[in-house]
Amino acid sequence: MKFAIETKDLTKKFGEIVAVNKINLKVKNGETFGILGPNGAGKTTTVRMLNCILRPTEGTATVGGFDIIKEPDKVKRITGLLPESPGVYEKLTAREFLEFMGDLYDVPHSKLYNRIDEILELFELKNRENDLLEGFSRGMRQKVLLAATLITDPEIIFLDEPISGLDPASARMVKDMIKLLVSEAKKTFFICTHMLSFAEEMCERIAIIDRGQIKIEGTLEEILRESKAKDLEKAYLKIVGKEAVEKTLLEWRT
Repeated sequence: MKFAIETKDLTKKFGEIVAVNKINLKVKNGETFGILGPNGAGKTTTVRMLNCILRPTEGTATVGGFDIIKEPDKVKRITGLLPESPGVYEKLTAREFLEFMGDLYDVPHSKLYNRIDEILELFELKNRENDLLEGFSRGMRQKVLLAATLITDPEIIFLDEPISGLDPASARMVKDMIKLLVSEAKKTFFICTHMLSFAEEMCERIAIIDRGQIKIEGTLEEILRESKAKDLEKAYLKIVGKEAVEKTLLEWRT
């Protein structure tokens, strides 16, 4: 079987600090895969390596069949990334921002404008397409940024904490858009989160990472069975510890 993402002892060290420690993952084509863990567990570092932003210290990975070390340009052409703290150009309209992103990634104009029209329609942004982004709420900005990840029509989409810091209504809107993309676009999604309910609701399979190591991986049912827990919170508590769970729940409530 050809996997959308496959890591082989993927490791990243910053001096003596081991941020990611020999992780081995296999993500199927068309799957919504979540990597769940507390802040500082190694989620973002993993995503940056898989998107060829950081070079592994040891090990390697393939994304869409391309080696992240030997073929970084090919990897970047088939992926879309929504980072944890993205920025927008507030003096651009939603349409102008999508045009800018398309030009940045060399999308031919013969395809770009039709694609933007389709994305604006899909994301229900047509009535706001000519409004400046400075007037958008944080949730609406996240919606535009999510739309921008599709501008190259990527095979594999990486979302790093896509609802972190959003109010419940905005978080619901972004989750609904991700679900729509999963059902309509039939893409592979790799989602990083520290929010238990988000991972449980959105992901077909979950890997729990702590201190750079994958502790457990599987469907929700498999994780509960293996950890002998009644729900994901209790399983997470057993795996990463009470302090991390309390911190995660506190951040979600705020």
